[in-house]
Amino acid sequence: MNMAVAGIPRIPLDDWSNSFIDYLTESFSVVFDVINTMISSVIDSLEWLLMLPPPLVMLVLIVGLSWWLTNWKIAAFTAFGLFLIMNLGLWQASMLTLSLVLAATIISLLFGIPLGILAHRFDRVKAIVIPLLDIMQTMPAFVYLIPAVILFGLGNVTALIATFIFAMPPAVRLTLLGLQQVPQTTLEAAEAFGATEWQKLFKVQLPLAFPMIMSGVNQVIMLSLSMVVISSMVGAGGLGAEVLRSISLLDVGLGFIGGISVVIIAIILDRLTNFSAQKKANIS
Repeated sequence: MNMAVAGIPRIPLDDWSNSFIDYLTESFSVVFDVINTMISSVIDSLEWLLMLPPPLVMLVLIVGLSWWLTNWKIAAFTAFGLFLIMNLGLWQASMLTLSLVLAATIISLLFGIPLGILAHRFDRVKAIVIPLLDIMQTMPAFVYLIPAVILFGLGNVTALIATFIFAMPPAVRLTLLGLQQVPQTTLEAAEAFGATEWQKLFKVQLPLAFPMIMSGVNQVIMLSLSMVVISSMVGAGGLGAEVLRSISLLDVGLGFIGGISVVIIAIILDRLTNFSAQKKANIS
């Protein structure tokens, strides 16, 4: 028997983890195949949608959206940045990266916002969720890749699963924080007017918590983008694959243009989400 400390038997956490993954692969392989197919369909659909218009048309559409949501300065930067990506020959890789980020963001928000609402409503859910979020945020991202590769194989799906685990916590935390910051007097006023629990949630709490929820959306997007290079190590394409190829070739120039493309996309998405939250707050 292995001894971690003299007189104390070693706890076989590694063996338990391996046994658990083996059990999952043997017992739920059909479930994971279905999940794999569903996620692949989402990613492929988003990539097809982004690649459907010619690059110049898509550039104009994104710049128009940027101008509508923000201002002409951000729109001008968006036009310059996307034209630079197109000129560098990284448009297709950028659209694949954007589709992965959007898919990871959508899935993270679909799970994260309801979890934040449940954690606010039920103390028992909060007591369970908060420690899990701490583990998800502090565990090294590479650790997620090992079971994901075993369960889903190499490719974009594994990358998205790992990105989802890494990026979802801010959506839960900031939804919970936004709901906690809703003034109690406002809720009491809604109750005085006879509002039901659902009406309070959708007409009072969520609208007042919207700026904080949008901050969560912003954080989810940024964390998803930060995973693009790590995701490329398990077969994901896009800009991360270009950066990884530059590392294997020791090509500084290729790494630089891949990295600067990621930065451009990050800045555009950051400004769009921030200004969207500000516009909604001003309207409210």
